[in-house]
Amino acid sequence: MEKKKRILTGDRPTGQLHLGHYLGSLANRVKLQDTYENFIIIADVQALTTHFDRPENLSRDVMNVALDNLSVGLDPEKSVLFIQSLVPEIAELTIFYSMFVTVNSLRHNPTVKTEVQQYGYKDIMYGFLGYPVSQAADITFCKADLVPVGEDQLPHIELTRKIVRRFNELYKPVLTEPEALLSSVPRLVGLDGNAKMGKSLGNGIYLADTPAAVKQKAFSAVTDPGRIKATDKGNPSICTVYSYHTAFNAAEAQDIAVRCKAGGIGCVACKGQLVNCLEGLLAPIRERRNYYESRKETVSELLMQGTMKAREAAKETMREVREAMSIAYYGD
Repeated sequence: MEKKKRILTGDRPTGQLHLGHYLGSLANRVKLQDTYENFIIIADVQALTTHFDRPENLSRDVMNVALDNLSVGLDPEKSVLFIQSLVPEIAELTIFYSMFVTVNSLRHNPTVKTEVQQYGYKDIMYGFLGYPVSQAADITFCKADLVPVGEDQLPHIELTRKIVRRFNELYKPVLTEPEALLSSVPRLVGLDGNAKMGKSLGNGIYLADTPAAVKQKAFSAVTDPGRIKATDKGNPSICTVYSYHTAFNAAEAQDIAVRCKAGGIGCVACKGQLVNCLEGLLAPIRERRNYYESRKETVSELLMQGTMKAREAAKETMREVREAMSIAYYGD
């Protein structure tokens, strides 16, 4: 029997996950867990690169991210769901990699440059600048073959590939060079029309939102600014609500577009249809979340079991890494 390829993906626990996460990664990781060996990292150390002054929130946010993953259908029997900081070998591997990664290569990383601007940093913290190296350790500690990413994350994957090649050339070919599994799903825009739905932007519908919250948020979403009356002819291509229909309501999206262009459906009715569609998606997710939320001790146990599996893989990789680097002192 052919061995399953291994995937590494995950989330930073900086708040609850939203529809953008569901569309961009969560739905896909649930689908992939039947054909690949899934490692799902809850990257709490990387959360500290931007939230180092709020560590008291991590325990809550780690649990929320675990609940979000389980609520969308992640099966802990099929996927390894684990906490980054509880796998110390990842930190050890990060240090080893940092010995031969230049500061210039990190400063010129397009994703890092974009996020420096996004957060408005004047001075860049050492941990923030080096988090692509930490990500490389996340990916390689378990010898992941594939990493599902959007286009904005491709520079990180390329850096990881360079690190692996450099390590294997310097020492011994023990690490796996991963490939990007590029998502074909377009990024979900925020309710305010912002190019990105983001936790820090407050413009998202969260997987844990109540029906009332979903309705209120959907009805607050921006639409075609040129439409004043329901009978005005609209332009779906510039309407945030219509972009949600294309993402979550494909069966009706084309009909809605035709009616919108002809002034045959108003924005209120269009938003009402979207709410009904989203409730069809979110109701079973909410039900599973309620189940696990009432059993948080079970969730903690699942996290620890997943973390122990991750550590087993990490220890084996680090044994090979230390031997390759000739630092396996006393047989360790």
